[in-house]
Amino acid sequence: MAEHSHGSKISSLEALKAKTSASTPGIRSVTDKMTTEGEILEKLGGLTRDAPRHQLETLRSILQRNGNSRYLRPFLGDHPGQVDVATFLREVPLSSYDDYTDHISQMADGIVDGGDPILCADPLTCFFYSSGTTSKRPKMIPYYDTPLSRAATSIAQQSSLAVLRGLFPPQSSANKGLWFIYAGNVTRTKGGFKVMAATAYLMQSAKLRSSQFLSDCISPQEVVLGSDVDCQIYCHLLCGLRHFDKIDNIQAPYAIGLVRAFCLLEEKWKVLCKDIEKGFLTWDISDTAMKDSVNKALGGPRNDLSERIRLICEEKSWEGILIKLWPDLRYIKCVTTGSMMHYYPKLKHYAGEVPILGGDYFTSECPVGINLEPKQPPEKTRYVVLPTGAYFEFLPYDPNENSVADREVVDISGVEVGKIYELVGTTSRGFYRFRLGDIVRVTGFYKSSPELEFVMRAPEPSELVTERDLISVVEKTRVLLEDVLGAEITEYACSLDLNLSPHQLKIYLEVKSVSFEDKPKDRMIDLTRCCASLEDDFGGIYKVHKERGKLRPLLVYIITPRSFDRLLHIAIEKGASASQYKHPKIIRNREISDFLEGVALATICSDSKDA
Repeated sequence: MAEHSHGSKISSLEALKAKTSASTPGIRSVTDKMTTEGEILEKLGGLTRDAPRHQLETLRSILQRNGNSRYLRPFLGDHPGQVDVATFLREVPLSSYDDYTDHISQMADGIVDGGDPILCADPLTCFFYSSGTTSKRPKMIPYYDTPLSRAATSIAQQSSLAVLRGLFPPQSSANKGLWFIYAGNVTRTKGGFKVMAATAYLMQSAKLRSSQFLSDCISPQEVVLGSDVDCQIYCHLLCGLRHFDKIDNIQAPYAIGLVRAFCLLEEKWKVLCKDIEKGFLTWDISDTAMKDSVNKALGGPRNDLSERIRLICEEKSWEGILIKLWPDLRYIKCVTTGSMMHYYPKLKHYAGEVPILGGDYFTSECPVGINLEPKQPPEKTRYVVLPTGAYFEFLPYDPNENSVADREVVDISGVEVGKIYELVGTTSRGFYRFRLGDIVRVTGFYKSSPELEFVMRAPEPSELVTERDLISVVEKTRVLLEDVLGAEITEYACSLDLNLSPHQLKIYLEVKSVSFEDKPKDRMIDLTRCCASLEDDFGGIYKVHKERGKLRPLLVYIITPRSFDRLLHIAIEKGASASQYKHPKIIRNREISDFLEGVALATICSDSKDA
């Protein structure tokens, strides 16, 4: 394939390389132990310059190592010995998680059939929980700490860090991060394997717990490794406020994690001030190790700091409050694309002029892409496909039908700019032609590697509304809804009730503070109109089904504050990771929809006759 280039973007990477190569001697000595940032970016440039070749080499390496796995044997049984790429792509079908559940269950239970490799030839290290929240329980993704896996992860993480340090070189003064990360929710399978979030792996490794990773975090490791997420958020905030002059960045895996933390700050700032003034933690925490470590970090009473925070938080507006609380703050970083996009305005409100950096495109199964321009807002965020992250294929997707098109998959050489695809990956961790469930748009090429826009999670075949549809419709009507409700909409989701005939779409709106005790007639009439406006904005398949009488009128539930946070705690109890948890936008779990309907303050129908 001919090399595609965008001069400005290539020059931006060259500028980053020059910038990182010119680091100050004191800072540079830290990175000299590893490959320097400039060399890392040079390596990334080489990979993207000949992406198709590196993709084929990646697939050949995976097949050479895992071609005799039990999963592949039914498809490649007639092809003993080394499996070539053409045979693999011809004989092995596309797969989904359901195709691996029996194999994963056997591995989790420690069942080994004569040492025969099940998915991967290498020893299993642990399992990662997926970050999805639509299933009743999070999916378990096998992790193998192998040379192939380490190499794929290493170049992804090092490239991401090199880009970051090119924008914000390390400094010797304020050099700590306020990181809202949680690594304590670790369980074990029947076979004795640990199960955790991918983001927790570094922190759970005994060898790495004392590494540079955690030393960059302002909170003690006992907070990160705790098991009560509300206490952990509070303690992160407390440590960050106490050592405000050391903070130069605030991070979380997803935007929702930061919004949740700053909302708690709004609610609890007076208690936080009291703890700093007295010099000890007053929150009722049963985790003694966490409590002792935070008390030690507080270092005794600080009435002056308490008064400083109080004066800032008493201000009428919290717009741009973060730079007031943390004056040396240089950036905020988290994923803001996909279902995280609607948290961006709220996050921007707190951040003010502090830049919000977008994260990279890493999944539990494999690293996918690097964000070379993290300062871009979510709607302009693009990810450069990492040619060694996995072997990637692209399944054409038809947005008009909300489903994959009846066409063959293509590799990175066959994608077309402007077209939409479902991403397929063959990974070093035992997934083969695996549908990752992400819908992406190809926006261009960085050298010869595609640049991707994350569009949304793939809808189920029966669904008439995608998460992107929902976000678009609710955000379009948000101002009108909030005006009628007299309260802020803090969260929302929807479900399609297939048990009714005709089916019915239900939207759940969580509001910050509102009362329906009196239910004034004028307000209910206005809300009915808002509900009708919401329904009118759904187009495509939904509108067709509605016109054909296959759908009942839209139903909107106004639900009590903190209902979605209660879902978070329920999910954590079932094994989900607090760091990776994302509120579901499309609810496919009947238990969740029943719960939300049970905490409704009011129910409004788009058709006033049914209200």
